[in-house]
Amino acid sequence: MDPRASLAGVAFGLGAYGIWGFFPLFFRQLGHVGPVEVLCNRALWGCVFVSLILSARRHWPATLAAARRPGTVLRLGVAALLVGSNWLAFLWAVDQRQVVASSLGYFLTPLVNVLLGMLVLKERLNGKEWASVGLAVAAVGSELLTLGSLPWISLFIGGSFGLYGLVRKQVAVDAISGLWLETLTMLPLVGLYALWQQTQGHSIFTGFDGLTQGLLAASGVLTALPLMLFAAATQRLNLATVGMLMYINPTLQFLTAILIFDEPLQPARLLTFGLIWAGLILYSWSGWEKYRASQA
Repeated sequence: MDPRASLAGVAFGLGAYGIWGFFPLFFRQLGHVGPVEVLCNRALWGCVFVSLILSARRHWPATLAAARRPGTVLRLGVAALLVGSNWLAFLWAVDQRQVVASSLGYFLTPLVNVLLGMLVLKERLNGKEWASVGLAVAAVGSELLTLGSLPWISLFIGGSFGLYGLVRKQVAVDAISGLWLETLTMLPLVGLYALWQQTQGHSIFTGFDGLTQGLLAASGVLTALPLMLFAAATQRLNLATVGMLMYINPTLQFLTAILIFDEPLQPARLLTFGLIWAGLILYSWSGWEKYRASQA
């Protein structure tokens, strides 16, 4: 592999996961806007921004060809519901000062993927992967003992994003076209919510001051930009490297929650994260061994 291409791939990957990792800092600036309203603006402005990208790259023929395939549109509609619910859960977590919980959810996602691969795709797990799943289950049990209830927001964020990845993996559409179709699929629901809010005397797209309007529009750009960087990274790097970079996002969210937002971290909860991190080490070790074996 070309070293320069690899270096560029790492840079693109760092850019993508870095933006995702600092999402809590950005969306905290919109704390005075309801999570559903932020989600609606994110979907609308994301669709607008991706439309401009598709026009600039003259990529409309491939995108519209995908839109004419009913099966593709149906699967992307399901993917849109999953990723939209994931966005909403994340925005709620930021609004409720539960960023530690959201970071735990994104740490859980790779292990959720292993479990879904076994249950849905009938993939066979090796010893390290079984151990990583066991550690994830133990971490959820630790949260249950620590909090006195299941960590629903963490489980929902990890589960919805894992299911989104499963559905999206089965649709042969590039990242940008897929995102355009996903956000387009969200717009009818967004429109209905906007009309309902209008009857209550509030416009979810124009009822804010100039700075807030700018931040809401920027949220659409920030939705698409890291996906573009991620797609560029995957084209230049092997999946093992991309998988290792993946942990940057929840790590930055975790550090942001503790060091900047001053969210409390009970000592007992350190056991939860310790179990998750141990599981991720085993998961990464297994993935690296599989990659090395495929290159042999």
